[in-house]
Formats: sequence, C-alpha cells, structure tokens
Amino acid sequence: MSYVPSLPGKKPMPDEDVANAKTDVAVKAPRPPGQGAEAIRVFFRSPSAVFGLILLTLIVSVAMLGPMVMDADPFDIAAAPLSPPGDEYAALGSDYLGRDILTGLIYGGRATLAVGFVAALLSVFIGIVIGALAGYYGGWIDEALMRITEFFQVLPSLLFVMVLVTLLSPTLTTICIAIGIVSWPSTARLARAEFMRLKQQDFVVAERMIGARSRRLLWRVILPNAIAPLIVSATLAIGVAILFEAGLSFLGLGDPNIMSWGLMIGSNRPYILTAWWAVTLPGFAIFLTVLAVSLIGDGLNDAFNPKLRERT
Repeated sequence: MSYVPSLPGKKPMPDEDVANAKTDVAVKAPRPPGQGAEAIRVFFRSPSAVFGLILLTLIVSVAMLGPMVMDADPFDIAAAPLSPPGDEYAALGSDYLGRDILTGLIYGGRATLAVGFVAALLSVFIGIVIGALAGYYGGWIDEALMRITEFFQVLPSLLFVMVLVTLLSPTLTTICIAIGIVSWPSTARLARAEFMRLKQQDFVVAERMIGARSRRLLWRVILPNAIAPLIVSATLAIGVAILFEAGLSFLGLGDPNIMSWGLMIGSNRPYILTAWWAVTLPGFAIFLTVLAVSLIGDGLNDAFNPKLRERT
C-alpha cells in the first residue's frame, strides 16, 4: 500500500483514505439553495402576475369545459349570415356563413391554446438541447451549434413557417412543428449562457470529481439549476406561438377542418367593416390570452431573478 506525502508531525494517509475523503467532500458539496418557495411568494405578491394567472385559468377553463356545456358544432349554421350580437339564435352574432361566434370562440380556443402550448414545448425542448450541448462542451461543438442558431435567427420566421406549412399541408400538427422549428434560437442562447455559467460552479465540479458522466451532469445536475429562466422563456413562447397560428390562419394557411380563433379572423376578414364582431371578438380573445401569458412571464421573471426579487 502506498502513502501520500503529509505535513511534518502528521501521520500519512493511505491512498484509499484520501479517495474516501474526496468522495465524502464531493458528496457533501454545497448545492444552490432551493428558490421555489421564495419564488412562489414573490410571484403571488405581484398583482399583474396574479391577474394574468386568473385570466389564463379562466380562458383555459372555458375552452376545455365549455364544449361539455354547449354541445354544438362550431361549423353548423345557427343564424342568418352576419347577424349582429344579440340575435335570438346567436348571442354574439354570426359570421359570413351564419355560424355562431360564441360557439366558435369556445371551440376555437381549444385549437389555438393547443397550438400555443405544443409549439412552445417543442421550441423550448429544441432550444434547451442545443443550448445545453453548446454551453457544456464548448469548443467546436459550441461553434457549430451557434452557427446553426444564427442561421435560424436571420431567417424570416413567418415566411419560413409559411413554406413549411404549405409543403407539409396545413394541419395543426404541421403548424405546431413549423412554429417550434423557427422559435427555438432565443431559448438556445439562454440555455447556453446558463450552462456555461453553471458548469464551473462548485457543486458541478464536485460531481465531476466523483466520476459523474456528462449525461448526468447535463440533465440531472446543471439543468435543474438552470430551469428558472428557461421556464420564463417557455411561458413567453406560448404567446409567440399563438400569434404565429393566428397569422397563418389570417393568411389562409390554417387548418380549415378545425375551428380556431385565427381561422375565424381569416375567414371573416373581408367583412371587417360591415360585421366587426366576426373579427373583433376572436381577435380580442387572442389579445387577452397573449396578455395573460405575458403577465405570467413577467411575474415569473421577477420571481426567479434574484436582483428583482430583492426589490419586491
């Protein structure tokens, strides 16, 4: 058994004891303190964030539970074409075909919200994977992935989405995929910055010293500590995806077989001056949803940002 040098007057330690000591130190390495409870407290102290959360909860509840109460087909003819709000058969009016606007708002919210959440989830997933690999490994991997990120950043996003949807046929699935493909660069840059900062922290170095593999360091050690700003990015990405879907439907590239708020706006746009309700009401629904998501995102940013949290 070999011994390592020690200070004069002290008994030398065997190699196994040194290894065990290192392991003990590494296992007990300090981790960043949990911020969940404090972040929740700060979030609910923000009136705008609470208002956004209540508003989004109300919108999602109406979209999810409304069809159970109002059993109707949003494509059915309910009244005379372009009937104004207050009509006997269409409380919020009808569109150019006589379809009920209220029914369209309730059923259309499901498709619009689904596109927003799914596309945002896809874009955040792509962004986290690319940003994590670039920030953790650095070197040529970082250079290659950042060049790809810059390529997607300089692309005209709406035009690229229009091309993808046209080539793949306009369905909710292809719209979600197209929006997710063009929306990830900002999340990738944010994830890269967080992983570059955290990989030098003591708790990561301690895990590396005890032999943790890169896969564990990436997804089990660093990612949980970098998740706060990424949650904020994901929240804001929902609003971007909803606006993307509305823009595509307005241009006639939405799914014509599924009612959505964007489809309601797009199909009734020639009558915006004579039947304002057919375009204004779904547009107002989109506005309220994006507003709620933005308020929640701002509240999460304040809650997870230590500098802003100190002012609250």
